[in-house]
Amino acid sequence: MQGKIIVIEGLDGCGKSTQLELLKERFTGCRFITFPNYDSPSGELVTQYLHGEFHEEDAQRSAYSASAFYAVDRYASFKKDWESDYLSGKTIISARYTTSNAFYQMTKLDRAQWEEYCRWLYDFEYGRLGIPRPDAVIFLDVPVEVSQRLLTQRYEGNEGKKDIHEADVEYLKKCRDAVMYAYENRGTEHWHMIACCENDALRPISSIHEELVSVISNIL
Repeated sequence: MQGKIIVIEGLDGCGKSTQLELLKERFTGCRFITFPNYDSPSGELVTQYLHGEFHEEDAQRSAYSASAFYAVDRYASFKKDWESDYLSGKTIISARYTTSNAFYQMTKLDRAQWEEYCRWLYDFEYGRLGIPRPDAVIFLDVPVEVSQRLLTQRYEGNEGKKDIHEADVEYLKKCRDAVMYAYENRGTEHWHMIACCENDALRPISSIHEELVSVISNIL
């Protein structure tokens, strides 16, 4: 009997890592994973891509090539790390998943190509590679302007520490549009949007956490 997969998503600086650590204390029977898996050989191409080492000038080609890097990292993680847990019925809670590819890569394409890209992406990862489709996606929604402030604090004011995605504000705004597109055109998985800000400021971490716990508990 296979388990469930619950994905925690959000654009850079939304606090996914913090929330994941807190969730580990509440859902001790679940398996927690994070993508990209930077410490694995499969994550090396992702690291090189984020450091701008490929210099792909063709945006359309980059959308697909970068997606393949992330997809292969997920495939390797699934086959070598957590497949047995999933197939034995354990619930998997993942920080980022296939949906992150949709958010960050489809923005490189004309909007008229988004539907074609999403069909390719979901068939590639869930169909061709056999990576399990998630049962639910929970998106931690933080306005880009707020997330930029949080990232600057994380890097102690050193803007040079941001990767090519984190440093491009206009790109992240386009990613927010892609999130809404993916949400409105979602497949069989359930989506939940958690508004993490009030009055242009981040809600208390504990408040966001309790809402997140409530959503996950209802799924389980």
